[in-house]
Amino acid sequence: NIGHINDESDSWHQGALKFKEYCEANSNGTIEVDVFPNSQLGPEVDMIQGILSDSGTVDITFTGESMQTYQPDLGMIGMPYLIQSDEQMEKVLTGEVGQEFEGLMEACGMKCLGYFTRGPRYITSTKKITSVADCNNLVIRPPQSAMTVAAFQALGAKPTPMALSEVFTSLQQGTIEGEENPINVIYSYSLWDYGQKYVTLDRHSYSTAIITMSLDVFNSLDEATQAIFLQSAQEAAEYERAWVAEQEADQLATIKSHGVEVVENPDVDSLRAAVQSVYDAYPQYADYIARIQALLAE
Repeated sequence: NIGHINDESDSWHQGALKFKEYCEANSNGTIEVDVFPNSQLGPEVDMIQGILSDSGTVDITFTGESMQTYQPDLGMIGMPYLIQSDEQMEKVLTGEVGQEFEGLMEACGMKCLGYFTRGPRYITSTKKITSVADCNNLVIRPPQSAMTVAAFQALGAKPTPMALSEVFTSLQQGTIEGEENPINVIYSYSLWDYGQKYVTLDRHSYSTAIITMSLDVFNSLDEATQAIFLQSAQEAAEYERAWVAEQEADQLATIKSHGVEVVENPDVDSLRAAVQSVYDAYPQYADYIARIQALLAE
């Protein structure tokens, strides 16, 4: 069972369907895969817990920032304005830091099979955001990640973390004014129907989604079956990343066609300067961040 929180038009679902196709083909049908989108198996944090508890309800899920609930050090790769492109993310994940990243996951019982891309995360809101001054008192939903909450607090906003499934009602009721997500999610959920009149292309973080399963379950499989899962995840990830790249321009055009104003060149320097306090608040990541910055500068 593969469970994820997004709908059928999202890249996670497209990747999940490809994983199913590849896994069943690579195993000559001896492995059967069922895909459950739309939080059918619970919120993201609950699905992670289901994997860790070996409940049998969910075997594989895709997770990003919520993984920090179980291993806070995984947050180092999501520091605000640190990584700015798929190419940079791949360089980090396939290198020494990426290997240590996977080791941190294994230390809390999770096996990383591969990575989907989420692309850069952008701010959507009921008001126009062009610089840090516009973020003052903005009530915004970030994912359930202490670092992301700290980043928006540093920008002067009022972050209100919640599960994605709660966002839409909160926007309709005016409990929150904005949220932040990649273009794919903004498009998939038609956030313009929930009062989101503006999208600010600030690239405050660059998301990846971990394809993950229980380490105990993975280790219980024979080597041939482990290889099928790893190969299928890699093939699905390559498909998903290409799909996202192909779709994003058209999705952004559709978002604009619904009357959403896209701020394409915000004052990122003011935003980046404001979040320096987040870097200062996580001295335990200083070595990782220095290594990532050195790697990206090569």
